[in-house]
Amino acid sequence: MSYAFHLSAPMIVAALACDVAIGDPAWIPHPVRLIGAAIALGERRLHCGDARADYLRGALLALAVIAIASVAAWALIDAAGLIGDAAGAVALRGLDDAAAEVQRALGGNDAARARRALPALAGRDPQSLDRAGMIRAVVESVAENSSDAVIAPLMWLFVGGPAAAIAYKAINTLDSMIGYRDSRYLYFGRAAARIDDAANYLPARLTALCLIVAAQFTARRGAPAWAVCRADARRHSSPNAGYPEAAMAGALDLRLGGDAVYGGVNEARATLGGSVRTPAIADIAAARQLMWWATGAAVILAAITRTIILRLA
Repeated sequence: MSYAFHLSAPMIVAALACDVAIGDPAWIPHPVRLIGAAIALGERRLHCGDARADYLRGALLALAVIAIASVAAWALIDAAGLIGDAAGAVALRGLDDAAAEVQRALGGNDAARARRALPALAGRDPQSLDRAGMIRAVVESVAENSSDAVIAPLMWLFVGGPAAAIAYKAINTLDSMIGYRDSRYLYFGRAAARIDDAANYLPARLTALCLIVAAQFTARRGAPAWAVCRADARRHSSPNAGYPEAAMAGALDLRLGGDAVYGGVNEARATLGGSVRTPAIADIAAARQLMWWATGAAVILAAITRTIILRLA
């Protein structure tokens, strides 16, 4: 069986270990950077400003990028017998490092440094955030990206190997670049956004479940995490992001969400969780810890599920 479409659980764990050990060396062309370059080129060539044409051209771009990414992953892995491309789909180390950088800056009372580091995690305007706002932004980003950057790629690795994981990263990158609702991307990025919603439907809910398990294991807060997730996850404007964010809010007894400024424009968002306490730097460390434990839970759950399915088949 081709390694492009199937990896055993031990091989997936090895790929994850590669990401944890070496992260994303700058001198290696990362798949997401190459995918992003292809999307940018396609947008420049295809975007025209006409609603109907942009919708069709945006859908064509999305399908083409996903297909090319998955075929390229298959060709490289099948030809070379490599599993390294699997590690390129998971960003556990990079996400943790980015959160840790903001944590260190805030711990040293260096707000300017924290604001410079924040864009690596969150898209909101750093200058609009006070200390508590920056902490919330980091915790929310760790929660959401626990799904988008870690557990979702791992799930697709288990389902369809590196080819599926790289296809997922192409979908996620398309959404992050053109899946907006502003005047430029409302139609051009609509297909990309809908594909991303579908690809993340199960991973987001799996991530919430794993965060709840992690909260129970680390701090006996599984019940509050479950309760906030059930009560507030659907209040989020995204059909998926609310699940891991609400679970994280309940796990940390922290209120997340609320209005945020993006590109100078205030975006009204629902709040998740009922706590009124002031966020602390320790919340970033706790969110990072929950992300690691949730990732471990996801790997174990996926491995057990696939084993059961294969034995029943």
